[in-house]
Amino acid sequence: MAPGLPAPGRRFRAYTVKHLDRLTERAGLSADERLAVRAVATVLPFRTNEYVVENLIDWDAAPDDPIYRLVFPQADMLPSADVRTIGDLLARGAPDGEVRAAAHAVRTRLNPHPAGQLAFNIPDYADEPLPGVQHKYPETVLVFPKQGQTCHAYCTYCFRWAQFVDEPDLKMATDDMTKVTGYLREHPEVTSVLITGGDPMIMGAAVLRRYVEPLLDPELGHLESIRIGTKSLGYWPQRFVTDPDADDTMRLFEEVTASGKSLAVMAHFSHPRELEPPLLADAVRRIRSAGGIIRTQAPLIRSINDDPGIWSDMWRTQMRMGMVPYYMFIERDTGPQGYFAVPLYRAHEIYRDAYANVSGLCRTVRGPSMSATPGKVCVDGVVEVAGEKVFALHMIQARNPDLVGRPFFARFDPHAIWLSDLEPAFAPRFPFDTVPEELPGLWAPEMLPSLT
Repeated sequence: MAPGLPAPGRRFRAYTVKHLDRLTERAGLSADERLAVRAVATVLPFRTNEYVVENLIDWDAAPDDPIYRLVFPQADMLPSADVRTIGDLLARGAPDGEVRAAAHAVRTRLNPHPAGQLAFNIPDYADEPLPGVQHKYPETVLVFPKQGQTCHAYCTYCFRWAQFVDEPDLKMATDDMTKVTGYLREHPEVTSVLITGGDPMIMGAAVLRRYVEPLLDPELGHLESIRIGTKSLGYWPQRFVTDPDADDTMRLFEEVTASGKSLAVMAHFSHPRELEPPLLADAVRRIRSAGGIIRTQAPLIRSINDDPGIWSDMWRTQMRMGMVPYYMFIERDTGPQGYFAVPLYRAHEIYRDAYANVSGLCRTVRGPSMSATPGKVCVDGVVEVAGEKVFALHMIQARNPDLVGRPFFARFDPHAIWLSDLEPAFAPRFPFDTVPEELPGLWAPEMLPSLT
């Protein structure tokens, strides 16, 4: 890896598809291999930056280096026939419209918005859908800022890839916080707002303030926490330390905590190497000094972090730095899921072995969890019940709060990688499938606990 870090105050420099051929050549790929990677990058988004390229990737190990695989498309992430088709178009210099049409055809088969994000999660306000907002669980609302729908770098496995491609109908975004706060006033059961993306920390402090400050209104006293979902600590920690508006961002964080609300930075770390740079430690200290709590999460990804030692190392390091291990996720059923997914039984083994090798202070972490249509489904293990080998599961979170924490079982399947691959055991259907035709578009008010 290249020594040193970008100089303090150095400006952010992004690398996009136009830089891809040169960068993959640096990884030792042949001309044909580079063409295949370019074909994949016409379907799935590619973006990285100088910090990641020069400080996190071990180029001597590329293309097998885990951070390289984390940000650079792989030729076999998509079906070979699709890669050949688009590669042939690129090789003969086909018109852009023809290439875009071919890419669109592939995207439509990749389940761009999993877990009912568009079908079930968008609420109504003033008798109209409220764009850029999701309300899946009674107590939590997600807000997608219009200016925050990109990232400092894209993860190859990202379940929000549809936000970053040239498909306007697939995007979720809002810049109308008046409607958002109006909706929140009508829903006192909401105690937490998650500002997400993309990555909200791609926004400058002044723009971020336009989304955060309205949530501090005393009329929204029922809000207990504001969360910011971000990968910036791993991909551009300068955002909190040396960027020109880093101090302004810290002042905004201080205002949140001074208002009596919890500020939670939901940090996404995929590999221990992202935790090594001294600049990252500085960023963590500054956020904590401003009153923020950093909770860490990531999906379990084949060829990047599918080893219990990687996870136990991450959790211990995060705990030492003052961060709180929060979630191990299962790769969602979207994009190149088949390429990156780990079988559910193996996912639990990795979680269990990592969990067994950390102290109780790290055992705040939950998982492995599937963020599926009915809610967050946790795999608790493989057991034998009444002579049958089964998965034991429970719901960490659910559209129907009555289902939270209730154990249930599924037939063991060594090939299962997602909830939809499972069949119920000891019952005709899963608890959340009791009356499938009545799955609510959103949580039903009668399901809510009393607020009085």
